[in-house]
Amino acid sequence: MSHYEDVLPGDVDALVAHLDRAIPGGSVTAKLEDGSDHTLGDARMVVRVYERYSALGGNRVSLTVSILAVARQMAVTMISSGGSQALFFKVNTFGEKAFLDRGLDALQGYRG
Repeated sequence: MSHYEDVLPGDVDALVAHLDRAIPGGSVTAKLEDGSDHTLGDARMVVRVYERYSALGGNRVSLTVSILAVARQMAVTMISSGGSQALFFKVNTFGEKAFLDRGLDALQGYRG
């Protein structure tokens, strides 16, 4: 499992739209699997789950992006998972790291 967290300014709708284009756009097999959007008072939580095939590992990996937004401040967490073929421990995390890197590239490409 690979993990990244950051806090940044910007518009949550613009960021989510950008990620929904950029992350699947980086791979022929990547797609948005599902998402959720909740508002509670002034806070908004947006969750996206992307998935793609990892040719290096011969399996599928997922990338979950969670965004907590209050006003124009956003706390972003990205976690990738999957990709290992072992039963009790992970032996191949290359696909997870590569998918997280794709998410980070997309996040860095956001101009809020």
